[in-house]
Amino acid sequence: MDNQLTKPEILIQRIALIFVAIVLAVLLGVLAVRISKHSDPYVKTVLSLTGDPIQGSAIFQINCAGCHGLQADGRVGPSLKGVSKHKSRYGLIFQVISGETPPMPKFQPSTQEMADLLSYLEKI
Repeated sequence: MDNQLTKPEILIQRIALIFVAIVLAVLLGVLAVRISKHSDPYVKTVLSLTGDPIQGSAIFQINCAGCHGLQADGRVGPSLKGVSKHKSRYGLIFQVISGETPPMPKFQPSTQEMADLLSYLEKI
């Protein structure tokens, strides 16, 4: 019996290899993001600090309440009630400082202010 693959079998193998390559690329991308976020000096410093939720509330009222509402229950921007339950601390930091979610402006508070804001967001 001949051990040559048929055209459908070759196609299946190629699709499987492409699938494996895509999965590996995604996993490597996720790993690269995890490594880079933990090596970012701003993020590392923020995560090392203890935030004050009262100060965080004041920062929120000044910078965020115009869009997210005085009680963080949404207005132009979405409600942020319970946001820390579905977004990581890094995700929250990135959301605030990146400016990648229009119309939310890029905003980079000091590391202590960001720690305070995180502490507030974790309380609401």
